[in-house]
Amino acid sequence: MSTDFLTTSEYQDFITQLKRNIQQARNTAIRKVNAELIGLYFNIGKQIVAKQKESKWGDGLIGQIEKDIKLAFPDIKGFSRRNLMYMKNFYLFFGEGEIVQRAVGQIAKPVEIVQRAAAQFLLETKVPQAVAQIPWGHIRIILDEIKNLDEAEFYIRKTIEHSWSRAILNHQISLRLYERQGKILSNFDNTVQTQDLSLLKQSFKDSYILDFLELTEDAKERDLEIALVNNISRFILELGKGFAFVGKQYKLTIGGQEFFIDLLFYNYILRRFIVVELKTTEFRPEYVGQISFYLTTIDRDIKQEEDGGTIGLIICKNKNNTVVEYALGSSTQPTGVAEYKLFSELPEDMRRYLPSEEDLKGV
Repeated sequence: MSTDFLTTSEYQDFITQLKRNIQQARNTAIRKVNAELIGLYFNIGKQIVAKQKESKWGDGLIGQIEKDIKLAFPDIKGFSRRNLMYMKNFYLFFGEGEIVQRAVGQIAKPVEIVQRAAAQFLLETKVPQAVAQIPWGHIRIILDEIKNLDEAEFYIRKTIEHSWSRAILNHQISLRLYERQGKILSNFDNTVQTQDLSLLKQSFKDSYILDFLELTEDAKERDLEIALVNNISRFILELGKGFAFVGKQYKLTIGGQEFFIDLLFYNYILRRFIVVELKTTEFRPEYVGQISFYLTTIDRDIKQEEDGGTIGLIICKNKNNTVVEYALGSSTQPTGVAEYKLFSELPEDMRRYLPSEEDLKGV
């Protein structure tokens, strides 16, 4: 039989589509299995809580469940005392909205708690839908590190949105992304006419953690720019979803003169160019005038008709919030002002939990 068809574009398109279908089916199967597992764990936690309330049994019950499960299913994993405790706290946190202290109680029994939970899961899963979309290892990190539901839901949404690994989730929690996201000082309310204003605000932070840069505090602006470009994938991770790097020292020619933007990005979610100016000093009001000039030029000469207005982002060493508010108050160009922090400047409790280069290689 002739195999000449193997080199044709028609066959290549055909086999590419088959591979895509297989991968999609595998991903769907993985998500379904994960959702069933998370649902089972949630309902086991619910059954444990109900039994402890009903029978006044302490957390010794959990140790006994571990023993009974091992006897009944010697090859099954995932039912250690520690994991069963996580299941209990999983339900208490997402099902009843609280985290409990891990106390040791009286020893009790039974394996039927797990069996009833499995049966109940088959009938009706009560686990919050978003939580069921992330792996159990991620949920355990959230249970360990997060103390309120709003913050937990924020990290769950971000994990789903960005397909974060456990290392990245832990990294973002340790860098307090929840506290920084959408908190940037800006004039967006007065300068942006869009129904997506909330999405726009959430795309920027009040500070950017440049923990991957080995720079001293007296680094020059060009040093900072070069280091960021050399670590552009890590910088884009810190910027957030949707940012695509266009260029450094991006040249603008106006009236026969040349001007250079530090870093130019395009955000494909916002459909806007983002001009980033780096300053290794405290914020100064004249920085707003400089970046406004760049924004006007991009809007007139670079952006396409389908693009939204260009956004300015000034990242400086530090800032006085009152000075920033006054400087932005008279500007008609959408601009935000944030700070940056280097690894050496982070508190010890944050530095201790940052992932290594190896942890982040798959990002």
